[in-house]
Amino acid sequence: MTVTATAVPERIVWDPGDGGRVVCRGPGTPWRPGTDPSKPSPDCGYTFASPSTAEPDGVFRLVASVQWRVTWAGGGQSGVVPALGTSTTTTLRVGESQALVTPTR
Repeated sequence: MTVTATAVPERIVWDPGDGGRVVCRGPGTPWRPGTDPSKPSPDCGYTFASPSTAEPDGVFRLVASVQWRVTWAGGGQSGVVPALGTSTTTTLRVGESQALVTPTR
């Protein structure tokens, strides 16, 4: 017997580690070579308000939690797996850049 399972991310909750929180619906937009990193995300994004220099080790601890919708079919039957979630944590160093405008002479 063969059983096929399909998992699709329904939502991702981002805890960027600086007190903010973002909830994104769906899988998001895949990154592609040539994408302009200065452009905002077309469907879900976040902007840090301050650098991570004051944090322990100088990094934010970012947590991404994904809620999956998993369906399966096989042996003449099909169904939905009860709520399934996964999480991962990583560190992220956030810098800051400032510009100073001076009058021309």
